[in-house]
Amino acid sequence: MTEIKIGFIGCGGNANGHMNQLAGIEGANVVAVCDVQAERAQSAAERHNADPYTAHQHLLERDDLDAVYLSLPVFVHGQPERDVIARGLPFLVEKPVAINIDIARELEAAVAKAGLITCVGYQLRYLGSTQITQQILKERTINMIVGKYWCSTGHGDPNAWLRQMNKSGGQLVEQATHTIDMMRYMGGEVESVYAMQANRLLKETDCPDVNSVALQFANGAVGSLTATWAYAGDWSNANVLDLLYEGELLNWNPSRVLVQEDGEWVDKTEPSPTIDEVFVEAVRSGDASQILSPYSDAVKTLEISLAANLSAQEKRLVEISSL
Repeated sequence: MTEIKIGFIGCGGNANGHMNQLAGIEGANVVAVCDVQAERAQSAAERHNADPYTAHQHLLERDDLDAVYLSLPVFVHGQPERDVIARGLPFLVEKPVAINIDIARELEAAVAKAGLITCVGYQLRYLGSTQITQQILKERTINMIVGKYWCSTGHGDPNAWLRQMNKSGGQLVEQATHTIDMMRYMGGEVESVYAMQANRLLKETDCPDVNSVALQFANGAVGSLTATWAYAGDWSNANVLDLLYEGELLNWNPSRVLVQEDGEWVDKTEPSPTIDEVFVEAVRSGDASQILSPYSDAVKTLEISLAANLSAQEKRLVEISSL
């Protein structure tokens, strides 16, 4: 088993989740970690027997890296990716890929020119419930997709970067991007959106706390998405989809898909490889065919989020192709 030596740029919560997954993958070895907060880098280094850094440029000076993970706030994306691409290293980057479309497209072009293996952290695509749904919908006509992402993430410090529109892009960019991505993955490309937003509870922030988005899919299907930070309940209403196809209804969430068989509702799921297993194997083999979320595809999901924000700001329909 060829050892894959991995560096991490960013050591926050999402990064730690990936590090823990990698610890259980044979031949995957986290050898270097970087965070601007020295204590966070040191803590991750101690847990994974890695070398700590506080500047990603120094981490990238190593000559033993096979791949890099970038787990960064959305407003930081840009230069770290440029430096990783310049080193010619495959990378997995957390979603969303950028705060604006210009950075995303610049990096997309650089990745294509370098011919690198890339993976974006849309891990919901890899779930067993998702794969079952894909099988059910294959060659079926989808009529409508209804998605929702309701949570209370907006509560707390109004000065946190997540609640600053110029740093996070708001909930549709930073968080409900997962739901938007699943709507794309299951329903196909989106041609246009019309969105409405408001601040109903979190009035001290400039991020909307309620979002309603209508979507027109290229295949003729229609969709709607609601997303809110003004909900105090649990997370059972986050990342939920209802798909109507050929007179039938399918309900999906990350843990299972609920389908009707012979008049009875049945829960289904199945084991599946994690996004980390898929990425490591792609780096090891040089074959990226099992990666379901390459960088170029993730840019299309970002386009929808940004188009929705623009639609709400300008109170008009926005064609995705106009961005």
